[in-house]
Amino acid sequence: MTDFTAVITGASKGIGADLADKLLERGYRVINLSRSAPERGDARLMSIDCDLLDAGAVKDAAQRIAAEHEVTHFVHNAGLIWANLVEEAKPEDITGLAQLHLGSALTLLQAFLPAMKARKFGRVMFNGSRAALGVPTRTAYSATKAGMIGMARTWALELAPHGITVNVVAPGPIQTDNFWGIIPKGSAREAELATRIPVGRLGSVDDVSNAFLFFCDPASSFVTGQTLYVCGGTSIGMVTL
Repeated sequence: MTDFTAVITGASKGIGADLADKLLERGYRVINLSRSAPERGDARLMSIDCDLLDAGAVKDAAQRIAAEHEVTHFVHNAGLIWANLVEEAKPEDITGLAQLHLGSALTLLQAFLPAMKARKFGRVMFNGSRAALGVPTRTAYSATKAGMIGMARTWALELAPHGITVNVVAPGPIQTDNFWGIIPKGSAREAELATRIPVGRLGSVDDVSNAFLFFCDPASSFVTGQTLYVCGGTSIGMVTL
């Protein structure tokens, strides 16, 4: 058993669920924060129903967790893609995704920081996106995912003296519900996209979880403020989804 407690937003499915499983296997306690409960049952897995688009609900959940648990790892994994061309994009798209991708992370971290600072240890991670570099139809999504990188770098500088690292994992095309909401599962378009990825395949949730596990490790204490693209090489060139 470890003495680690990880809060993962959106750990009920996809990348978050896979990472939760891997941390549970390593002896972590895991707290899921999302609108749905994980399918897996485990005595060390707790789930709190929370809509991260609701700033008040996030504040209540953050206070509850901080009062009951000493959080050592915080992974802000939850995200949404609201895809539209620039002509159809609305300012409220940016406002909404800024709350989800940025504001909720700030509220949660602020609640967990006192315990991390007292312990002189913490691991803070964002699930970013290769879309931070730009993808058609992603005005609000790309903007807020790029914002994660700037915020993470700022937090990394402020929190390094306290033994707390802050990093971003930025996936490329990964086979999740979000991806299949844009690219139909099993479609010719999905197969064609795979051929244009330098490594010749789409990514899996396991590819991304493995990157998070590196940043979770106490031994990774000399790595902070970094963005690791887990994208099959698509951040090097241009792949239009």
